Amino acid sequence: MKSIKELYRIGHGPSSSHTMGPATATEIFLRHNSDNPAYRVTLYGSLAATGKGHLTDEAVKEIFLKANKPMEIIWKPKTFLPLHPNAVMFEALDSEGQTVSQWTAYSVGGGALREETPKYLHTESPDIYNLTTMTEILNYCDKQGMNFWEYVKEVEQPDLWDYLSEVWHTMCSAIQRGLADEEVLPGVLHLKRKAAKFFVRANSMTPSLQAKGVTFAYALAVAEVNASGGVIVTAPTCGSCGVVPAVLYQIQEKHNFTETQIVRALATAGLFGNIVKENASISGAEVGCQGEVGVACAMAAAAANQLFGGSITQIEYAAEMGLEHHLGMTCDPVCGLVQIPCIERNAYAAVRAMDSCLYSALTDGRHSVSFDKVVRVMKETGHDLPSVYKETAEGGLAQHYHS
Repeated sequence: MKSIKELYRIGHGPSSSHTMGPATATEIFLRHNSDNPAYRVTLYGSLAATGKGHLTDEAVKEIFLKANKPMEIIWKPKTFLPLHPNAVMFEALDSEGQTVSQWTAYSVGGGALREETPKYLHTESPDIYNLTTMTEILNYCDKQGMNFWEYVKEVEQPDLWDYLSEVWHTMCSAIQRGLADEEVLPGVLHLKRKAAKFFVRANSMTPSLQAKGVTFAYALAVAEVNASGGVIVTAPTCGSCGVVPAVLYQIQEKHNFTETQIVRALATAGLFGNIVKENASISGAEVGCQGEVGVACAMAAAAANQLFGGSITQIEYAAEMGLEHHLGMTCDPVCGLVQIPCIERNAYAAVRAMDSCLYSALTDGRHSVSFDKVVRVMKETGHDLPSVYKETAEGGLAQHYHS
C-alpha cells in the first residue's frame, strides 16, 4: 500500500479520474514521444461517456497546445477495455499519419494511473505499508498502544506532515473561495451555486441546527469550486472532495482544535481511504459513487471521531458506518457533469459522517461488521452494478433528469 500522499492530490477539478488522470497520462506520453508531427488520443468506456462533461478533452488539449503539437480525439464510449472502465490510448503519428508509438493508460481513480504491461509507469512509487487491512492495523495499534495517526507516522517519511499541512490549507482555501463565489456553475445545467446562501441562512439558525447548516455550506463550497475547475484536494477523489474539509473545518471552528490535531486527523482519514483504494476501488467508473462519496464519508467520520477522543475501535466503527450506509450508491452524473447529484451528495455525506461519529462515540466500539468486511462488500456490490450506473451517464438520474 502506497503513501497517503498519493490519496490526497492537490489539483484542478472537476474529476480526478477524468481530468487529473488523463492530464498526467498526456504529460507522460509527450515526455517520451516529443518529436512527432501529430498525435491521436482515443478515449474509451466511462472516460469517453462523460468525458465532455468532466472536461477530459479540454485537459488533454491544453497540454498538447502548450507543447504546440496537433492532435485529434476519438470517442469510444461503448468500448470497454479489460483493466478498467477509464481507458485512454495515445498514438504518436508520422508525417503520413501512421502510428509509430502507442500507449494505453487507465485512470483508476483519485488521479492514479495504471498500465497493463510496464512501459512508462515502471518508476511508480513503492509500497510502504506492509499492513494492508484495517484488521491487521487495528491489532497492531492495539498491541503497541498506538493511535492510527501514530502508525502512519511510523510508516511514512517525515515530510508527510508538511504535505498534510499544505493539504489542509488548500482545503480551507477552497471553502473560503467557494463561500465567496456566487456565479452560476459552468455547463449546460446552468446550476446556481448554493454555498454562500446556505452559510448565511445557517448562521441565523438555533445552535443545534447551525452546526449542520454550516457543514452543508462548507461541503457545497468545496464541491462547487471543484465543479468550476478550481483547485481542491482529492479526498479521496475530486467528486467527493467536499466531505472531509467540511467536517474538519466545522469542527475546528467550533471546538478550536489546533492545526496539528487536524493534520493528525487527516492522516487517520487517509489511512482509511488508502485501505479502500488498496482492497477495492475509489473510482466511480468501477464501483459507483459508494467508492467516492461513501469512502469520503468514512474518512471524515474516522477523522472526527479521533478529534473527539475516540478509541481506535470507535474510530474504526465510525468509518465502517460511514461506508456501510452508502453501499450501492450509483454514479449517475447528469449530462456527465460533476454537479447533479454530486454536489448535494457531498453536503449530505458530510453530515452523515458527523452522525456516524456521534453514534460510534455512544458505544464502546464493539460491533458486528468490520470495516474490512464493508470494503469487501462494497467492491462486490460495485462490480455487480450495471455499467449504466457507473459514471457512463446512461442510467439513474442522468437518464431521467430533465432540466
